[in-house]
Amino acid sequence: MNKIVFSISLIVLSCSVFAQSGGDNIYDFLNITNSARVASLGGQHISHPDSDLNFVYHNPSLLTSEMGNSLVLNYISYFAGTNFGYVGYSPNLNKKLNLAAGLHYLNYGEFIEADPTGQKTGTFRAADYALNIYASKTLLDSTLSIGLTFKPIYSQLESYSSFGIAFDAGITYYNKEKLFTAALVIKNAGVQLTRYNASQPREPLPFEIQLGISKRLRHAPFRFSVTGHQLQKPNLLYETEQDKEERIDPITGEEKQEDKLGQFADNFMRHVIFGVEFIPSENFYINLGYNYKRRQELKIEDKVGMVGFSFGAGIKISKFRISYGRSTYHLAGASNHFSVMVNLSEFGNKL
Repeated sequence: MNKIVFSISLIVLSCSVFAQSGGDNIYDFLNITNSARVASLGGQHISHPDSDLNFVYHNPSLLTSEMGNSLVLNYISYFAGTNFGYVGYSPNLNKKLNLAAGLHYLNYGEFIEADPTGQKTGTFRAADYALNIYASKTLLDSTLSIGLTFKPIYSQLESYSSFGIAFDAGITYYNKEKLFTAALVIKNAGVQLTRYNASQPREPLPFEIQLGISKRLRHAPFRFSVTGHQLQKPNLLYETEQDKEERIDPITGEEKQEDKLGQFADNFMRHVIFGVEFIPSENFYINLGYNYKRRQELKIEDKVGMVGFSFGAGIKISKFRISYGRSTYHLAGASNHFSVMVNLSEFGNKL
């Protein structure tokens, strides 16, 4: 019991010490989903009990000994020539403490360099990198697990660079008998150590608190999940001056009651991401996700389309698990995610 209290205390402490709020964030690439499977479930997912190393990126307490000797490779073709990816590996150490590491990068591509008069002088590149070092431990006969991620971050934008560190802390409860999982994660608690411009103040990291639950049906091949994100921000609404004026009754000068209810529902839904998996066998799945916040912020009123929805599928071929996910951000396009996972132990003594 003391271990549980100590673990929860560490999570709360990391929240109070490193939390940043207000203003713009630095290193926002840390929030971009790199896994095809997570992308197909709405972009955030922290409560999946499967032995998929990709989920550890979102919740370090999901790292288990079953992932030992697993290797994952992710690649995403993003917008405007941008691409990013992730490579992760968990060694098979056969110890009580589970360890893994991964490298997350985002390459913004090549840009034209010009002087103040507009004359082209060459080209330059920009990229962000984050090294992820994971550690987890199971407690209470594997029903409870805790985990921590240490993330050194390096960003290079033309001749400007910045270095920072961040931490993720997670705790997961898994009831195998009831096929139920619940998780709490504190993400990107940290600090910018060196700045792009030394004369400017340090910028806050994209700190976030997430809470998620998953439930698999016992007699049907479905798993449902709900993920609460940006819980450290009670209000995720964005209003223009015109929106504020339309909420006021022109006769009484008071806010319309129906608008208050609508605002509450709108704000609540912006904190929630829904996912459903169809799993007819352990070697094949089809996923569907819905991100309401993404839909509200990126839709075009005249033609909403499938903005906010995502889908994907995965299959095991021989010893390789191959996944594809597609997320619709805007009518202008969608992101395509590709993931390959393999457990090197399945190759026997060859590797």
